[in-house]
This record gives sequence, structure tokens and C-alpha cells, in this order.
Amino acid sequence: MLKNNVLVVLLLFTNFIYCEVTIDSLLIKLESKMEKRSLFDSKKEKKISNYKSILIDTLLDGRTKFEITKKLIYELEYYSFDAALHYTSENIKVAQKINDPILIADSNIILAKLLMESGRYEESLDILTNINRKEISPKLLVDYFYTLKEAYSELSYYSSISTNKEKYFFIHQKYQDSLAVILPKNSDVFLRLKEKEYRDQRLLDRALEINSQRLKGKKSGTRDFSLITFERSLLYELIKNKNEEKKYLILSAISDIEASVKDNASLAKLAMILYEEKKIFKAHKYINFSVDDAKFFNSKLRFINLSSILPVITDAYEKESALQNKKLTQSLIFSFILVIILLFTTFYIYRQMKKLSEAREELKKVNSKLKDVNNQLNASNENLNITNAELLKSDIIKEKYVATFLNLYSDYINKLDIYRKLVKKYVALNRTAELQKLTESKQVIDDEMKLFQKNFDESFLHIYPNFITKFNQLLCDDKRIEVKKGELLNTELRIYALIRLGITNSEQIAKILRYSVSTIYNYRVKMKNNAKKDRDIFEEQVKQIS
Repeated sequence: MLKNNVLVVLLLFTNFIYCEVTIDSLLIKLESKMEKRSLFDSKKEKKISNYKSILIDTLLDGRTKFEITKKLIYELEYYSFDAALHYTSENIKVAQKINDPILIADSNIILAKLLMESGRYEESLDILTNINRKEISPKLLVDYFYTLKEAYSELSYYSSISTNKEKYFFIHQKYQDSLAVILPKNSDVFLRLKEKEYRDQRLLDRALEINSQRLKGKKSGTRDFSLITFERSLLYELIKNKNEEKKYLILSAISDIEASVKDNASLAKLAMILYEEKKIFKAHKYINFSVDDAKFFNSKLRFINLSSILPVITDAYEKESALQNKKLTQSLIFSFILVIILLFTTFYIYRQMKKLSEAREELKKVNSKLKDVNNQLNASNENLNITNAELLKSDIIKEKYVATFLNLYSDYINKLDIYRKLVKKYVALNRTAELQKLTESKQVIDDEMKLFQKNFDESFLHIYPNFITKFNQLLCDDKRIEVKKGELLNTELRIYALIRLGITNSEQIAKILRYSVSTIYNYRVKMKNNAKKDRDIFEEQVKQIS
């Protein structure tokens, strides 16, 4: 029994340590992304500028201008509230000019959504209630009902009068029921509603299952990933699993930064958790980052949410900083006193030992100099021997390959001359049919290619005699290359022989070996997949073969 209890404690402790390490590594990644905020924002600005530059074109027809502006609004929606509001207003004018009721309704729903998300609920509802339901397409009806649902949900949450709270909640529930009827059962909006329903009912296992379904396939750096991971953190908050709550808040915050989402809540919530854990400096850093985003986005609702957190963390930060400064001052004073004592002690010991050490130091210097001279001489001799050996080896190789090159060059000149005389003879005898047959034949090329491969194989293996053995050592045991009888190298080995010689471009290799680029690429992919270790460093390992 005692043994089992000890095992349980050890498992819990191990799990706790693992979770802490995971959170710490995620926080490091988060702060790395925070430092690169300007880089992500510049990418977002580039997208926005591209759409703006298209809109300058005066030849755009109304519908095209409407669609491009709508894409621009999508980029601005969680990036700059004022800019999104401006272009939505402009799009309403475009829709009115076209006199298309569906486009007018579309723009008004987007405007209402922007106002709702920024805390302007009554303005949002005024716009929505003035929209003619008959002018809303089935596709827009989802956005229409969803915006109404969210507006009444927020009014119910923030209302301090109980009768109003109940009234708004009832209306919110009606629109939620309407959405449940018209939405496809596998759509993200339907699943989100279902997840929230389970969350409100505290059926948290079911809510987690739906959240996992929604999260599948979503990538960090998208608004969907940020939102789903944030909502997952809410579930773990209710489960009271603080580590998982922090993990998904961090993942959501990272995704927000990557996507340049300025209207975000994850980082501020994470800052509050860290404040509660007494990690004041991190909390202060994160809340200031959130405030900068909120200022950039200019959302009244986001400022209201941050206003309750910022003073608390800032006050704690100032107190912690003052305490740290006090401790630092005390440490400096104590260190200064210790330094003075140490200096006096050192000076006294120095005077006592000076005479004895002088003689020893002198002897050490002489011995050290003799040792250094001896080491230098040995090193020089070794370097000289190595250099001589390398020079001798280099000279032998150079002589061999200069002779090989000259012989090959001379052979090709002789073959070209024979070919020229043969062509001249056929032309002189008007044997054009035979000449054409001769030029169409690939036999000469094939023969020359075999000769080239033979010379290349012999030359390369002379320089790198252990290439095949060492190359096979980089491959899985069952994928090692066996060269056929009568061959020195095969196609795969020649490709990687060229890579070892510094020719890494697939097009260049294809030209040398007279294969297609796709064939070379397929061979390289095949060999990488057969690598014993990391396939991404396989070719770098080949380059190191000596």
C-alpha cells in the first residue's frame, strides 16, 4: 500500500514538472513572437496596401470595388477598428450607388458586427433592426442572426437591471435557436454554439470534444486558431486545470501576434494569471503589450476590459520594482563592505608571500618559456610533416588528373575530327539518307556517356576511395546500395558524388548526367527518405565524406 502511494506521488510530481517545463518553453516562444511583432504587422500592412492600391483604379466597376473593399475590411476587422469602420461605410456607399439591396444588407451586417464587437450594442441593433429580412440572402442570414445573438448576449451580460438582463437573454436565446435551425450541423458556427451550450450547462467533457473537433486542421497564425484555443482555455478554467488553461492562452496569444490580431483577450488574461502567481514582471510586460495592441486597434470595449486589470498589475509592478531596488541597494552595500575586507586581507597575504613567490614565479617563468618553446618546435615539426604529406599527395593527384584531362580532351578532338570527315564524305557522295540515319542514332552519345561515366567513376573513387562505404553508413541498413558487377558507381552514387564535389543544383546535375530534372529530384528524395538519421541534414553529411 505504501509503495503504491509513493508511486502515485512520484507520478504526480513528474507530471507537474513536465507541465511546468512545457509552459516555460511556450512562454519563451511567446516572448520571441512578441519581439517580432513589427515583422508580422509589416506583412499585414503589405496585404492592406495591396488592396488599397487596387481600389485606386478608377476603371473598377462597382461590384468589383465592393468585393475588394470587403476583402480589405476582413483584413482590418481585428487590426484597426477605425479603418475597418471607414471602409465599411465606404462600401455601404458603393452598394447604394449600385442600388443592390443584398449588397447594402451585407455591408450593414458587417457594420453592425464591427459596432457590436467594439461595445456599441445599441448602435449595432439599430442598424440590424432597420434591415429588411427579405433582402438578406440565405448566406447572409447566418451572419445576421449571429450578430443579433451576440449583441443581445452582451447586453444581457453587462446589464445591471435584472428585468433587462432576463429580457435580453430571452431574445438572445431566440436568435440562437434560429441559428441552430439554419446552420449545417458540421459548420464551425454550429459547433461553436453547441460548445458554448455545453459550457454553460457545465458539460465540460462534451464541450472539450467539440472544441477538439473544431481545432483539428487549424493552424497557428489564423483568427480561427486564436479563437478556438482561447475558448479551450475557458473550458480548462472551469475544470480548474491551471496548466492547461495557461497553455491554451499562450497558444492563442502566439496565434494572435502571428495573425496581427490587435483586438485580443488572451494575453491580458494570461497576464492576470501570472500576476496571481506572483510573476509580476512577466505580467507587467504582457499587459503593456496588450494595452499597446488595444491603443492601436482603438476599441472602447477592449479599453474597458483592460482598465480593471492594468492598474492592479502596474501597482504590483511598481511595488515589486521598489522592493527589488531596495534589495539590490542592500546587496550592493554588503558587497562593497565584503570587497573592502577582501582587499585588506589580500594585501596582507600578498605582502607575507611576496618574497617566497618571487623566486617560485621566476623559476616557473623560465620553465614555462622552455616548455612553450619546446611545444612550438614540436607543433611546427608536426605541421611541417602534415603540410609536406598533403603537398605530395596534392601534386600526385594534380599530375594524374591533368594527364587524364589532356587525354580526354585530345580523344574528343580526334573523335570530332573523325566525325567531321565522315560527314564531309557523306555530303560529298550525296549519301544524305545515311547521313541522316547517322545523326539520328544515339549510339555515339550512349558510347561517349558510358566512357564519361567510367572516367568519372575511376577519377572520383581515386580521390574518395571509401565513398561508397561511408555513403552506405548514412543509410538505413535495409536501404544500402549494392553496385552491380562490372560497375564502379550507379546513378544514385553518381548524383551524390557530384553533390560531394559541390554541385548541388538539380538542373546542373541533370545536364551532366543527361537525365531529366524530375528524375534527379526523385532520386534525391528517395535517398533522403532512406537516410538513417534526420533526412534534412542527409546531403550535408554526404558533403562531409572524406
